[in-house]
Amino acid sequence: MDEVMPTIHKINSIKVDVYAREHKPPHFHALYAEHEMLVEIVTLAIYSGWLPPKQQRLIIDWAGLPGNKEFLLDNFYRLNPNIRK
Repeated sequence: MDEVMPTIHKINSIKVDVYAREHKPPHFHALYAEHEMLVEIVTLAIYSGWLPPKQQRLIIDWAGLPGNKEFLLDNFYRLNPNIRK
């Protein structure tokens, strides 16, 4: 069976993905062209990778909007049921 790697949101040409079979801390992947950045959902800290500043700002601003952290966490835990909250 193929691993589920859904794009749960898209801003312009930036994809926001939450993967199955992941690890702590809860995080999402932001992909733009050949770049990828991993962002912790709770703190919005970038802990790996890089996006150009404009795209990075768009993603962090979007993730910080009311309800979006909960949306991201819900998707992370739904796809990774073995990770405890």
